[in-house]
Amino acid sequence: MGRPEVTLRETKGGFRRGTEKLPLQAKLSGSSSLAFVLAIIVGAIVGPKIEVVKPFGDLFLRMIKFIIVPLVLASLVVGVAGTGDIKKIGRMGGITLVYYLLTTAIAVTIGLILANIFSPGKGVNIDASVEKVEPTEAPSIIDTLLNIVPTNPIASLVNGDMLQIIFFAIFLGAAITILGDKAKTVYNFFNEFAEIMYKITAIVMKLAPIGVFGLIAPTVGEYGLSVLLPLMKVILVVYFGCILHAVLVYSTSVKLFANMNPLKFFTGIAPASLVAFSTSSSSGTLPITIKNTEENLGVSRKVSSFVLPLGATVNMDGTALYQGICVLFIAQFFGYDLSLVQQLTIVLTATLASIGTAGVPSAGLIMLTMVVTSVGLPVEGIALIAGIDRILDMIRTSLNITGDASAAVVVNAIEENRELKISNDVSV
Repeated sequence: MGRPEVTLRETKGGFRRGTEKLPLQAKLSGSSSLAFVLAIIVGAIVGPKIEVVKPFGDLFLRMIKFIIVPLVLASLVVGVAGTGDIKKIGRMGGITLVYYLLTTAIAVTIGLILANIFSPGKGVNIDASVEKVEPTEAPSIIDTLLNIVPTNPIASLVNGDMLQIIFFAIFLGAAITILGDKAKTVYNFFNEFAEIMYKITAIVMKLAPIGVFGLIAPTVGEYGLSVLLPLMKVILVVYFGCILHAVLVYSTSVKLFANMNPLKFFTGIAPASLVAFSTSSSSGTLPITIKNTEENLGVSRKVSSFVLPLGATVNMDGTALYQGICVLFIAQFFGYDLSLVQQLTIVLTATLASIGTAGVPSAGLIMLTMVVTSVGLPVEGIALIAGIDRILDMIRTSLNITGDASAAVVVNAIEENRELKISNDVSV
């Protein structure tokens, strides 16, 4: 059964896929950036009263969320079925998971190193007893793996359980591949359904500037300097750590495996990073991430539709880095000295916990309780972070989706090189 491959083709107006031109994407990116800067200025000037524009941000976020489940299902089914090779699916999945786990471990290690160097928890003078945080019990590895398999895939779609949806879509796409022409009608349905979802995504993205303003301005208006100053050091360390991880790890990855200019990579994924920063939702940003990686970074549909939905659920580099810094921040605040073994435990726990972190706002704060309890620190210390979690959530989510895009670029390059090698071997 033939699988139609969607490629970028050159026109007078620039590169395009279907009817969406890149200059339009660039205009949207510029408008969103302007709205972002304007939101910071207006939010700082007006203060909490700017909350009146929050419904615009909530509406934009809801519109993005409403397309996540059908888009992931359709694009992943087409991506898996479009490979036409079960072995290729397994190979891509293995490379993707290894990349995600490795970069996550590096991220939390960078977080621990920076926290040890800058000691953001020392000298902080705030009341930590104002809020009691209940510890969250970490699920076992076996339970985590079993929960990936849905007992009712329809219920998974209704509840938005992304890992279960991904599992269902992969099996559905694999079965279509095995059946070949017998399942051609089903394949065509999902292929056309995916195209419809991409068009809806393009329509929703035209509202991005309004949405970005509605999300950022109230956040800036809510948190004044009186709240931020005592914890400014931990905020700066987390932001610096995320930028450092992106520059060191992602630049090296795309250059080493795909021979891509890092500047081209970061410029290409910038619109999605900005939306992720505004929404604090990896899953909510997924439609834009897919769009940017395909149109701006040249990643094929079959790779983007497989790697990115998986990454939005299991790849949380920003969350892992944040957890490493915040755990040491809490330890330093309460005067605990963590041993090397305890810090290695943080690396392992944060890496595994990030896999189970839902791609929704503030989910990382919930997972932080697991890491804190794993090294015996007071869970009440999380109350220190709760007040600024939204601010930290923005940058770590932006790093998360940038990591997803880097994985897509790497996997795409590896697959292209492999196919080129096979083609050369055959011709010889």
